[in-house]
Amino acid sequence: MNADSPLRSGLTLAGIAVLGVALLTGIHHLTRERIAAQQRDAVAMRLSQVLAPDRYDNDLLHDVIQVTDPETFGHPGPATVYRARRDGQPVAVVMEVTAPNGYNGPIRMLVGILADGSISGVRVVSHRETPGLGDPIEARRSDWITRFEGRSLRDPTPEGWAVRRDGGEFDQFTGATITPRAVVEAVQRALEYHRAHLDALYARQSADEQSTDE
Repeated sequence: MNADSPLRSGLTLAGIAVLGVALLTGIHHLTRERIAAQQRDAVAMRLSQVLAPDRYDNDLLHDVIQVTDPETFGHPGPATVYRARRDGQPVAVVMEVTAPNGYNGPIRMLVGILADGSISGVRVVSHRETPGLGDPIEARRSDWITRFEGRSLRDPTPEGWAVRRDGGEFDQFTGATITPRAVVEAVQRALEYHRAHLDALYARQSADEQSTDE
């Protein structure tokens, strides 16, 4: 047996391993950029559903702050707030809001609020509500979620921010009250936060300063 055979075999295996790592690294680099672009496109599409792109001229995905307020945003970590501007002037914010008290768990939403305090749109991002009962909160199944558009803390009055069963102005679903109640309460909290923190929400900040704890 040639004494060099084990060494040659070892070098061959090592070369194959190095080549494999290089290929995997290259593939990861290429797919990472593609995946990141797809994720940005998905977020942009969701944002366009609650705030029409022709309302603003800045880059919504880069004009962002992180806000921590568990009582308002429904979870202990920071919530993302996208700020919309036209010619440098505040137009709206889109908040990531969670209703923690859905029937089957948290309901994650995007809530768009114009600078005048009225709602530009609300959309549910994810939920685990009972199919056929709680899922009318999805825009593709019902127009219920679109009925927030144009509403504000003045319309309806504070007492009206509830489902009809609780004396408010928003419809509940047949056989399901907990789900719409949770959404209505979460949207109202977002409006109240917007009113109380208007200046801070729209303040221009550097990338290093874009984190706010309340």
